[in-house]
Amino acid sequence: MDEYSRFVDWDKMDATIQTQDSKELICTDFQEFKQLARQGCWAKNHSLRAKVYLKLIGNIPCRTVTPDANVYRDIVVKIIGKRNTGTLPLPEFVDNNLVPNYCLNAEGIGAVRKIICCIANQFPDISFCPALPSVVALLLHYSRDEAECFEMVCRILACNDPSKRLIDQTFLAFESSCMTFGDLVNKYCQAAHKLMVAVSEDVLEVYSDWQRWLFGELPLVYVARVFDVFLVEGYKVLYRIALALLKVFHKVRAGQPMESDNMQQDIRAFVRDIAKSVSPEKLLEKAFAIRLFSRKEIQLLHMANEKALQQKGITVKQKSRCTPPVCSVSSSKRQNVHLAVHAENFKSEIVSVKEMRDIWSWIPERFALCQPLLLFTTLEHGCSLNRFYSHNEGHEPTLLMIKTTAKEVCGAYLSTDWSERRRGGNKLSFFGTGECFVFRLQPEVERYEWVIIKHPELAMTTSEPGAKSTQVSTVLSSSSIPSDSSDRLSPFLAARHFNLPSKTASMFMAGSNECIIIGKSVQDPCNYSVSSSCLSQQKISQAACSIYAILTVARVRKVTMKTSCSAKFCIKTWISHF
Repeated sequence: MDEYSRFVDWDKMDATIQTQDSKELICTDFQEFKQLARQGCWAKNHSLRAKVYLKLIGNIPCRTVTPDANVYRDIVVKIIGKRNTGTLPLPEFVDNNLVPNYCLNAEGIGAVRKIICCIANQFPDISFCPALPSVVALLLHYSRDEAECFEMVCRILACNDPSKRLIDQTFLAFESSCMTFGDLVNKYCQAAHKLMVAVSEDVLEVYSDWQRWLFGELPLVYVARVFDVFLVEGYKVLYRIALALLKVFHKVRAGQPMESDNMQQDIRAFVRDIAKSVSPEKLLEKAFAIRLFSRKEIQLLHMANEKALQQKGITVKQKSRCTPPVCSVSSSKRQNVHLAVHAENFKSEIVSVKEMRDIWSWIPERFALCQPLLLFTTLEHGCSLNRFYSHNEGHEPTLLMIKTTAKEVCGAYLSTDWSERRRGGNKLSFFGTGECFVFRLQPEVERYEWVIIKHPELAMTTSEPGAKSTQVSTVLSSSSIPSDSSDRLSPFLAARHFNLPSKTASMFMAGSNECIIIGKSVQDPCNYSVSSSCLSQQKISQAACSIYAILTVARVRKVTMKTSCSAKFCIKTWISHF
């Protein structure tokens, strides 16, 4: 056995893993190193992986005073004493997570608890870090002694490079990551998300488990491959793997009855037995096949979610557990995201409570924390465009609902305050972000997102508008807090993020004294286009008019709905507020 096998039970290890120190890895080019990590260059050589981990973690930029192996040797006896290592209580910040044994022997299982207790002593600023037991247990497989493992984990925790995010160490960071993952699922795993909404009372509670899937449930051979790439490429890799797991779960379980009435437990069990469904190589292949947003965009989304939690007062976790497991400092439970729209408070002639809850599951997680508040309805406020603007300005985002005379229901999620229309002066100009989307509820439920996010080459694609008969109603949902430019954090702030040919290519909405347009102009229909240009200067026209809806799906499939109306519009505006 080699020097890195002290804590390993080789009877539990994958038989293909070599124990001998057969080669060295010499590579200085980052892109080449990244490819080697993805390909599993050192996955079958235990000693080589240990040396790679030492090198990668040793190169992490850390704060000046970072505990090392010598510190561990100095404090371990004082902290642990003669207590039984197998029953050592873990610090509260691991959130009662069990320590995964992986392929550790008896000495290794006890050593994990000792190391965690010493880390808690040296890092009093850590308040929530449920992934820590798994990281310690994993690295102990590739350590010569406890002190070396302690030093590697400390370097990961003490990373001070603002561009290199590794492990969440506060509840705010952790919960923001869960919300960000939920947003990514909403965009990249829509079939799986639809299943979660259908069978789970709280979607975010399911998604809050995503780190546990990776650091706790995945078998060692899988989590080690994930960690190989994570150390090279960073936090974004974790999102990729979790999304891939969810895609595989949905593919395998599609059409099958759930094994229990608890989706959270079903996914955990599936991940534990992932070897029955996909190999480590195939899992990574699926993960990197996802055309995920850039690190910058994901960071912006994480910041926006973090800010929303701070505004809501959700910054720490209560010591006494509650259900769902997200609590605020004021001891009130987090809003159940799936049930955020309360039946007793919501009334609409356009959509049912169930349909509104479905819509709520599509909007960004930071706004799903909120309740809808009615701002404007033509049934109550009349048909003046000026009155429409006056009731809506100062609120974002908004949710537009349209009901036709044929009982069709469609709408759009609008990310930006209608007051932005004034930036173009008297000229009709477009505004909004790539978070906008359009949807249809009747005759069937369908959501259509911005096709350019996944297919920038389609930026110049055009569609032909047309006409059909309707009566229109609108419901809008938004934040009641007036926001300045610093508040408008979005992962899709502008077209420049996507290298598009036009600075207005990502714009979705426009308004003037003559009309409002949703989804690009009729002359330049771009991708999702739902345009509504039949509103007169002072009031909604009661004469013949047209509404053009060109709905384009991300995979270049286009669905066109053309409507016209000769009846009054019925507009409702809703706001979701903190």
